[in-house]
Amino acid sequence: MSRGSRSKINRNEVSRDEESRNEKSRNEKSRNGNSKGERKENKSGQGTAKVARTWKKLREIFALAWSISPPYIMLIVANALISAAQILANVILPKFLIDELTHGREENWLLIWGLAIVGSNLLFGLLARLMKRNLEIQNQYMNEKMNQALGIKLMHVDYSYLENPYYLDLKERAAFACTNQSAVYNLIEGVSLVLKSVVTLAGLLSVMLTLGPVLFFISAVTIVLTLLLLSRFSTYQVWFFEQIVPVNRKYGYYLNLGYNDDTLQKDARLYGMSPMLLERVLDYTKEFMAEFQVFYRKRGKVMGLVEVLSILHAAITYGYVALRVCGIGTAKRLGLGSFTMYVNASIQFTTEFRTLLNNFVRTKQMLDYLDPFLELMELPEVRQSGTVLFSGEVEEVCFEGLSFTYPGSDKEVLSDLSFTIHKGEKISIVGLNGAGKTTLIKLLCRLYRPSAGRILVNGRDIQEYDYDSYVGSLAAVFQDFKLFDFTLRENITSLDKGSEDTKRVEEIVREVGLSEKLSELPQGLDSLYGKAYDEEGVELSGGQGQKVAIARALYKDASLVILDEPTSALDPLAEADIYQNFNQMVQNKTALYISHRMSSSVFCDRILVIDGGRISDFDSHENLMKKGGSLYCRLFQAQAENYQEGTA
Repeated sequence: MSRGSRSKINRNEVSRDEESRNEKSRNEKSRNGNSKGERKENKSGQGTAKVARTWKKLREIFALAWSISPPYIMLIVANALISAAQILANVILPKFLIDELTHGREENWLLIWGLAIVGSNLLFGLLARLMKRNLEIQNQYMNEKMNQALGIKLMHVDYSYLENPYYLDLKERAAFACTNQSAVYNLIEGVSLVLKSVVTLAGLLSVMLTLGPVLFFISAVTIVLTLLLLSRFSTYQVWFFEQIVPVNRKYGYYLNLGYNDDTLQKDARLYGMSPMLLERVLDYTKEFMAEFQVFYRKRGKVMGLVEVLSILHAAITYGYVALRVCGIGTAKRLGLGSFTMYVNASIQFTTEFRTLLNNFVRTKQMLDYLDPFLELMELPEVRQSGTVLFSGEVEEVCFEGLSFTYPGSDKEVLSDLSFTIHKGEKISIVGLNGAGKTTLIKLLCRLYRPSAGRILVNGRDIQEYDYDSYVGSLAAVFQDFKLFDFTLRENITSLDKGSEDTKRVEEIVREVGLSEKLSELPQGLDSLYGKAYDEEGVELSGGQGQKVAIARALYKDASLVILDEPTSALDPLAEADIYQNFNQMVQNKTALYISHRMSSSVFCDRILVIDGGRISDFDSHENLMKKGGSLYCRLFQAQAENYQEGTA
């Protein structure tokens, strides 16, 4: 092969290689272009979705606020529009007064324009004060109504949410946003101020354009540069506050321990925990201060540059309008009145645009604060499907193949439980911690729905009964019972004074062993429980509080009484007294006990023993004690031995 032929072949190969590389390059560019396009589309889609969510949240808050108090919304909007009108009046009216001073000097017109300026400011000032006074009242009303709406919502959501730590934290953050941060008021006011800024900017723009586009161009350049600075700082600010959330949570925890947790005081003093708590608070305070020093240093630099831009804008504006006043150039010469109007309009335009941005950010911030509130308000409410009215007494309770798993968990708490309780029986439910005893009661009270199986009362699935009529047949005292800061009479009867059966209340109080304590109180049953809002309120011991809770359950006169650890805070003598008299107190009612003290089982007709979510035994005390190796027998003997050793 000749050299020329080889050279030609090589050139052809090089050409093909280059073409191949170029094709690959074009394909890569195409792929990169497509991926960039896809990223842009994704960002665009995300942005659209974000705007849609923001608009949805705004509509929900405004709809709720409007349903609570339409005048509140109208007052805030009217206040914003009045503020816009005052700004425009103070920009435009002085022009006519100055023009009259420099040209006509007619006393009548001077007086008219002077009175117009003074009168408008007096009128706007008076309206602003009236608005402020009414808004303060309406704001307090709105906060209370928002808390009420939150409370009503919590009463109607599924009970499982109220035992979920996430939703409990969500509830606290929602209440904090409404009460402490006045987020609803600030949100609505922020939106109204955005409206005010838009109206003001439209008016100022109309004024500036009468002089031509130059003033608007100067203001627009200043605004764009300001936006760039604030946008970069805003991104940093969001990142900063996300970073300090963990520190803030720890700081808030230790601060709350020191100032708000009254139950800590005994342990803190006894074990000398004060120095440790104080040191933790100081450490987190120093960490906070170090972080915020950096934040405020950057903020100061950004705000300083924004101020420099503002000063430059004012200087350029003054210079341009001054040239027009002096008649330099081909444009029409301006008077001093026009000079003040255009300068004020331009400077006010830039200032108002910054105010618009601040209010927009504030509105977005309030929406973020209200996210927990909105999330709670969107939780599905329990729809009680039962329609059959429950009447009469509980004759029989039958559990058929009952199984249950808590929402969000894979562990089965109860597994295939089947047993029957007859009218008038006293049943003790015993088992180790975590066996599922309290869960069984929650299912019976319809706080949860079974995962499998069903509970029948009087031969009908309890889910078929009308909820209110069914719950009316039950009375329960849970181990975490609550007493309210009402009178003791109201705590027992759940009724206003005068609506209760006084004789029956006194009889129940005597039966549960509270008569002696009440006789020591100046106001007896009408004594206020707790000192939350009355220094003369009474404090009760844990055992006395439990007696009040038991009295409340007995006063309801339900045919099925449930006591979950009813005597855990009572001393042994008081406990024995309660159990010995309990059969007489409940009479022919059906009663279920949950207790870790095996002595309570002796008074019961049968004992249901639950072990690991399953029924281990269901028989009388005498029969179970005959089963030497049974769980119940071992638990009973272990407690009996402890008591015997303690008295030996």
